[in-house]
Amino acid sequence: MGFIHLHVHSHYSLLDGAIKVGDIVRMAVELGMPAIAITDHGNMFGAMEFYVEAKATGIKPIIGCELYVARRSRFDRDPKLDADPDHLIVLVMDERGYKNLMKLTSIGHLEGYYYKPRVDKEVLSEYSDGLIAMSSCIKGEIPRLVISGDMDKARKALAEYIDIFGKDRFFLEIQRHGIEEEEIAIRGYEELSRDFGLRMIATNDVHYLLREHSRAHEILLCIQTQTTISDPGRFRFKTDQFHFRTEEEMREVFRDLPEALDATLDVAEMCDLELDLSKVYLPEYRPP
Repeated sequence: MGFIHLHVHSHYSLLDGAIKVGDIVRMAVELGMPAIAITDHGNMFGAMEFYVEAKATGIKPIIGCELYVARRSRFDRDPKLDADPDHLIVLVMDERGYKNLMKLTSIGHLEGYYYKPRVDKEVLSEYSDGLIAMSSCIKGEIPRLVISGDMDKARKALAEYIDIFGKDRFFLEIQRHGIEEEEIAIRGYEELSRDFGLRMIATNDVHYLLREHSRAHEILLCIQTQTTISDPGRFRFKTDQFHFRTEEEMREVFRDLPEALDATLDVAEMCDLELDLSKVYLPEYRPP
């Protein structure tokens, strides 16, 4: 038995995550989790703060990121085709993975930025060493295709990700926040899991600490989208279940798929990043 949150947004998921880094670590300690991940949208702004705070409490820090993956090339900028990139969760296994994730997030901002910092499969292939990937929420490429009913394209996309990360480092991520599309994705994943020999892994898309914080999070989203809470057409999450669920809650929600919860412990075992904080790292800058 056991469960570890591997899909968590801190306040560094700007105007989207509503949990301070210290509170993420504190909650993991309170719930007896041996490790915890941070996976902010498109950036690693909180990575070092998170690493130091987690290490100080004896919790294993798993640094990650929810990357935006361009549907074509990171250099394409057609508003009809490229304004809505797919999501992909990546988690750092070791120092090489940490450096590769830094490279990917930098490329996303410096080369791929179009509405959001985007990478593409070309750079994922180049910098995949030391990284574990999960198919992400229903905004990911594979779940999007499964939900749309296009299993052939979903298989093709999954094969591409397996080529990039390998079978042992790619997981089909399942979530249950009370959203119908998530159940469609899970049914499709059960088929893909059998066909490709991949494991499913259960996460909660954590954006706020407690369920009662969902209202405050709605207001945060209003600030992000420049709307008001009274606007019936405003962007909002479909349910109030994007909180830091306990293991007991997760076991109840996924009582039919306990092995997907156990997989979180196996992934945590695969991640073992040790950083030397005794040195000062400064860029070497040669002026012209």
